[in-house]
Parts: sequence; C-alpha cells; structure tokens
Amino acid sequence: MRDPREELAERIAGEVALSNDPGATLRKWREEFDITQTALADEIDVSASVVSDYESGRRDNPGIGIVRRLVTGLLDVDQRRGGQRVRQHARVLSAGFDKNVVYDLREYAATVPIRRFHRAIDAETIVDGRSESIAGHTVINSVEAIKRLSSEEFYRLYGQSTNRALVFTDVTRGESPLVALRVVTPTPSAVVLHGIERDELWEHAPALARADGVSLATTTMELESLLNTLRTFP
Repeated sequence: MRDPREELAERIAGEVALSNDPGATLRKWREEFDITQTALADEIDVSASVVSDYESGRRDNPGIGIVRRLVTGLLDVDQRRGGQRVRQHARVLSAGFDKNVVYDLREYAATVPIRRFHRAIDAETIVDGRSESIAGHTVINSVEAIKRLSSEEFYRLYGQSTNRALVFTDVTRGESPLVALRVVTPTPSAVVLHGIERDELWEHAPALARADGVSLATTTMELESLLNTLRTFP
C-alpha cells in the first residue's frame, strides 16, 4: 500500500493544479488542516503576506515549486500535531462504499458557506454549528448504513472529515444519526436530515447538535432533485 501522506500530497497538488481558482483551493486545504496563514508561512520560511497573496490571487498562479512547498508545509505541521488530518483523509481515499449506502460523496475545490449549501437543497436551518463553511458532502441512506455497514465502516463513514456535511436520507425523526455522532470523533461540521419537516424532528435533536457544535437542518426536497443539485454543487 502507498503511504497515505504521499497519496494526500498528490491529491492536494492535483486539485490546485486543475482548479480554476488555485488560490481558493489552497485556502480550502489550509483551512481543512486548521493552519493559519502565519503558521504555514513560518513553516515554509516566507512572510504571511506571500501566502495571503497566493490565496487571494494577487500573485500569479503558483508554480509546481511553490505548490510543493505549501503542500509539504501543511503535512509537516499536521505530522507534528499527531497526523490527525492525514489519517482522516486516508479514510476518504480508501472509501469504497456501496452506492445503496452512499448516494454521493464529493470534495469541493474551495470551502462553501453552510448557509449556501442549505439554500441549494431547500433546507431549513435548525441549529447553527461552530463552523460556517464546509469543504464537501456525503449523502447517506441512514437505514442501509445501519443494516449493512460494519462498526469500522460506520466509523469511517462518519469520520471522513470534520469539514463536511452529512445528508441522511430515509430518516423518521433523526434519532439514529444524531446519537451515532456522540460516539464518533471527529464530528462533521453539518448534518442535514432529509425527508422530514422541522415539526417532525426528534425533540432532543437540537440539543445534541448544539452540544457537539454541529449545524443541523432538515429538507423535504425530492431525493432525485437533491442528488442532481449536489452533483453540480457548488
């Protein structure tokens, strides 16, 4: 098996190289690793303004040399912190879930405000979480996930990344997805319960979401329309 760090480095560099907005993609990954511009700049021995200029597009698109330095810097900082982000993304790279369980799994080129995500799928925000943006989404059939996934697969599905939205379909009141979040670390930034109205929501759901700092919303958009919307989002 290849080294997860090497695979992740290639993935980040490839996304930046192919992005229509390389600076936004660089910013997305830096935020995903929870590293400040100053910390990254110190790691690769440049000023914070250099990192800021690349992310904002004030400098020309970064060449392969600067991309390599930025990616290596992100991974080196993460490694000193214990390698949590590399382990999380290794689970994404190795994900191979059945399409009857996972309808859609995507990473975005740049972070997207959660409120914009909610508007795209006609979701009503119930609880605001700690994060204001996400960098990807996963649409999960909650019933099939419980019936067919092993405990390790279930953990992997929940813990792919902190900075994403999990959309659960086939829910009745939302107990199972929210209770499961309590035993998984890390938790996602946002949870959307599909197929129910606000007044059908489990009464304890908002309190659990607040306790975990997770954004919570509901939507009744028709499933195929929701999937079609998310396949072209953002």
